[in-house]
Amino acid sequence: MDVKKMRFSLGKKTVFIIVLMAVLLCATAVLISRYVFSRTNDETFRKDAVNLATTVSVVIDSERAYHLQQKVKTIYDTIDTKVGSEYTGTPEHDAYLANFSEILEDEDFLYLKARMTDIFQANDVESIYVSFVDPEGLKTVYIADASEDACPPGTCDLLFPQNRGVIDDPELGFPPYITNTEEYGWLVSAAVPLHAPDGQVFAYAFVDISMNDVRKVEHDFVLMLLALLAILTLVIILVYSLIVNRILVGPINRLSKAAADYYKDRETPEENSFADLDIRTGDEIENLSEAMKQMERDLKEYIRNLTAVTAEKERIGAELNVATQIQADMLPSIFPPFPDRHEFEIFATMDPAKEVGGDFYDFFLVDDDHLAMVMADVSGKGVPAALFMVIAKTLIKNRAQLGESPAQVLAEVNNQLCEGNEAELFVTVWLGILEISTGKGLAANAGHEHPTIRRAGGNYELVVYKHSAAVATMEGLPFKEHEFELHPGDSLFVYTDGVAEATDKNDELFGTDRMLDALNKNPDAAPEESLSAVRAAIDDFVGEAPQFDDITMLGFRYLGKNGKGGI
Repeated sequence: MDVKKMRFSLGKKTVFIIVLMAVLLCATAVLISRYVFSRTNDETFRKDAVNLATTVSVVIDSERAYHLQQKVKTIYDTIDTKVGSEYTGTPEHDAYLANFSEILEDEDFLYLKARMTDIFQANDVESIYVSFVDPEGLKTVYIADASEDACPPGTCDLLFPQNRGVIDDPELGFPPYITNTEEYGWLVSAAVPLHAPDGQVFAYAFVDISMNDVRKVEHDFVLMLLALLAILTLVIILVYSLIVNRILVGPINRLSKAAADYYKDRETPEENSFADLDIRTGDEIENLSEAMKQMERDLKEYIRNLTAVTAEKERIGAELNVATQIQADMLPSIFPPFPDRHEFEIFATMDPAKEVGGDFYDFFLVDDDHLAMVMADVSGKGVPAALFMVIAKTLIKNRAQLGESPAQVLAEVNNQLCEGNEAELFVTVWLGILEISTGKGLAANAGHEHPTIRRAGGNYELVVYKHSAAVATMEGLPFKEHEFELHPGDSLFVYTDGVAEATDKNDELFGTDRMLDALNKNPDAAPEESLSAVRAAIDDFVGEAPQFDDITMLGFRYLGKNGKGGI
């Protein structure tokens, strides 16, 4: 047996599955880690923004900041048109900011900016600035800005909806919030209130941290995590592949090779393919190896037994062939059987369901003017029925040739067959003895099928009458007989139940009606032709269904003294 070349070995499939699972696990781990890290990182930066804003509020001088806020607010309140930062670079915006130019030289402004710049430079932030809220305009107004690209005093920004709570509650401040605007970019911001000498909130210390920096930290974390997972996965794959090859693929390959060797050496069954395997994996593969060893032992034993059984079967088959031939030779098979007798025509056939059958027919001359005809069916099939048939046939012929009547013959044979009949076999018999010169005869029916008779120029019909019991059912039984008479041109047809009880694939019986139809298609036919017609009708009806019973038939046509059938 050629081992089929594999496109994907078990090892490759295992590695592929491991890689696929590792990729899925890594992707899941990265997604979960990134989600957790992102939330933690965002929270950290939010806290950093709040903490740094608090630091600003503590470090700067609140009183000086308050004075500066008052100066800016005074100027801001006197301006009718207040232009927001969205107009940066326009003449209107520049004209608006020019109103606050003197603030840029103010000592409080310079102080405030200097202190915030120190904090800005010491921390990695986007901007640090101080603003107050215009509740009517819903804006925040810059007082001082320490950013690299600082907004001048008076610069206005819109107050985002999420922060408008400070209007009603100034102490609320600006809890950490994230914005993404075209003007300032992606930021996380927070602000804490600054208090005037009277304790009132006058402004807020703002801190902006770039979310780009936040995301860069996340990006660096993900890359580092991916690198670590990739290295770890590669190590796991290598180790697992070695383990799989050692405890799974290797033993399976050895089993496969042993199976191929076993098939190749099947003509020498004494060779061991599996017995020499030493697989100790402690799992199902070891169980499979042991099962294959046991299978090899069982197959060897089976082959030895099969060889012996085959030889015995061949011997029995040869003996059955001989028995079949012997049985066939015991039945009259040469036709015409009496070439010098022209008063009648006779023909018979027997087709056993098995090698040997239990049906039999017979016909013989008791003397020059008496012809005996027998149709019988032994219960059962096969060799026992065939042996019983030989005994019954022999006994019936011996008794009939003594000149006894059909009833006497069957009575004597019945008693003889009942002796030592441990198998409790029995035989149905139709026995008729015809006086050839006159066409008169006597017949006895021991549980057998009804015979059929055809009068010259007519059709075949069943001759129905009460039967006697079958032969060998009980010792001492009496048997009835009745007279019959044949005229020139009359015909007789007797048969066993294998004819009427032949079944098709639907278990429907052939029946006596179909038998009579087959006979009457050509009622004037010779006995051999009549039997052939019935057998053909049976075969057409049965089709491919198997034959379950012996099929035996005998046809007889009486021609009379002149041998012309009354013609």
